[in-house]
Amino acid sequence: MGVGVSNWRLAQAVSKLGQLGVVSGTALDSVFVRRLADGDLGGYMRRGLDAFPFPDMAKRIWQEYFVPGGKAAGAPYKALPMHQKNDTRKLVELCMVSNFVEVFLARQGHKNPVGINYLEKVQIPHLASIYGAMLAGVGYVLMGAGIPLHIPGVLGAFAAQQAAEYRLAVTGAAQAQFANLDELMRLDPAEYAEGPLPALDRPRFLAIVSSNTLAATMLRRANGRVDGFVYESPTAGGHNAPPRGKLQLNAAGEPLYGERDRVNVAELRDLGVPFWLAGGYGSAVKLREALDQGAAGVQVGTAFAFSRESGLRADLKARLIGQAIAGAGEVFTDPLASPTGFPFKVAQLDGTTSSVHVYQGRNRVCDLGYLREPYALGEGEIGYRCSAEPVENYVAKGGKIEDTVGRKCLCNTLLANIGLAQTRKDGSVEPALVTVGDDLNTIAQFLAPGRESYSAADVVASLLSALPAEQSVESGKLLVASA
Repeated sequence: MGVGVSNWRLAQAVSKLGQLGVVSGTALDSVFVRRLADGDLGGYMRRGLDAFPFPDMAKRIWQEYFVPGGKAAGAPYKALPMHQKNDTRKLVELCMVSNFVEVFLARQGHKNPVGINYLEKVQIPHLASIYGAMLAGVGYVLMGAGIPLHIPGVLGAFAAQQAAEYRLAVTGAAQAQFANLDELMRLDPAEYAEGPLPALDRPRFLAIVSSNTLAATMLRRANGRVDGFVYESPTAGGHNAPPRGKLQLNAAGEPLYGERDRVNVAELRDLGVPFWLAGGYGSAVKLREALDQGAAGVQVGTAFAFSRESGLRADLKARLIGQAIAGAGEVFTDPLASPTGFPFKVAQLDGTTSSVHVYQGRNRVCDLGYLREPYALGEGEIGYRCSAEPVENYVAKGGKIEDTVGRKCLCNTLLANIGLAQTRKDGSVEPALVTVGDDLNTIAQFLAPGRESYSAADVVASLLSALPAEQSVESGKLLVASA
């Protein structure tokens, strides 16, 4: 669910109910810093910082980023340096702390597991982010939007109190002239600990996949244990895997998916590891169907995204819930929006970047950079470019001008979705861009008569309503709140 929609409040609510609440790990350092800049409403960030096992690190971050009473209305948020292969110690610490705080808060008030979801495409923060989440006792790590073959090894290394390594995917690195390029990222927790390293449990790892082939590849080639899979169909929100074969579009301009893009559930069962089904499974009937096929349960995103506990802005929730009640919600699978090149699902909503005039009226800027593409430069150096940055900048870095057409700055728009929009020097405010699944209009099923909102508990109760009582209480076995 993008950035900060599946926040600690939502994950806590779902896990309290005996299911698996999952927080979004994407861009948590920026989310955390902007919460501090807004004055840490409710004092929750400070509560998490006080529990962080390296107190000097927590103190440094608090002193640098907390704004008592919150920044002035209309003032911009403080910009963070964009991530690079060799991040500064300050950025590494910020990733550790922000991931710790989010998981720590999600785990409060219950003893059930909590998960965290990362994007393989956002590689540079992986090591520090995962270590911070493990310090907080995260129970599951989920990862998709790529092939996360080396994440199991990272989890094992950190659990063994060892340094972990991760190879950054660098465009052009395989060319002979870049043979001296160092793509390896490394994090040694001993270099950051303030005393003996804490003992850590290895979280379970769930790979988010789009095909049987990818699932089999993960089991065969991953550098550690894969504990299960989440299969996301092309109807799921957020990034979708591209269709297999040559890209074809329907009359509306959306990618066409065919038989090759459908998973064979019987083959998934034969792999012998638990799996969850996702994309259009947000109902009691679909949960029952998934269990009957041998799934451990379902992953649900859209339904929880509009619950009261989610981080989505209240005005965006209200407008899209109103559309759903009227059966008028529209979701477009945009083949161009994401700088990753993956199709990206977008709710059609006036005033957001889904509108052509809003998109065209925004000055292109790349100042967060989570989706930047690392590419090989001469003399062993790595450059960074984003197809949503200013066109002339991208082309100057060797990018193709045709790759900039229709690209949207997901980093800034997704932060705007959760009320953390950046204000520019000219007074303009970054617009939102809401991503949801194709089943947007089905969220009306969770509303009680006469009500215009619902809770995470309403969603869970509805989903479990068709199950025998003894089956509906197995902790962490049935639902995964998507992040």
